[in-house]
Formats: sequence, C-alpha cells, structure tokens
Amino acid sequence: MKIGKVSATVVATVEAPLFEDHRLLLCDLLDDDGNPTGGYVIASDFVGAGAGETVLILDEGNSARMIAGLDRGPLRAVIVGIVDEVDRDGDSWA
Repeated sequence: MKIGKVSATVVATVEAPLFEDHRLLLCDLLDDDGNPTGGYVIASDFVGAGAGETVLILDEGNSARMIAGLDRGPLRAVIVGIVDEVDRDGDSWA
C-alpha cells in the first residue's frame, strides 16, 4: 500500500465499463514524512476522495481487482481509504 495526495481528476471520453461507476484520480505519492516523492499513480476511487485529500492506495493489480470484485480487467490501483492522520514516532501529519 502507498500513501498519496489527490491532485486531480482524470477524465476519459472512452473507458472500460469497470470505470463507469468510479472516478479516476491522479495521486501524488508521499514519503514517510508526507513529502511528495515525485512519483504518481492513477487510481480508481472506491471511497469518495476529493482533491487535496491524503489517501491510502492499494497499488497491486490482483488485490485491486479483488476490491472491485473482478477476476480480470484493466485495474491496477484503487483508493481504499481517506487518511485522517499519520502518526510516526510522535510526529503526525495528514
């Protein structure tokens, strides 16, 4: 799993039927201290996340498809949670 911050909505005029009920969100990946790593992932939103929110991303194809109830399909990453706070050794951020 990874932690990211939602930075944008991805809009596609043609998409696989799987994505019709879930938005695609562009998420900037964060390091252990909450700083951007320079990487990103496009994830299907299963929890109703919005721009600027810190989210928990499952970025493992087979596990992501299990969340969606699929055996096969073009799904690699899903947002499975909205992070309220990360507490690491007494220092917290979100």
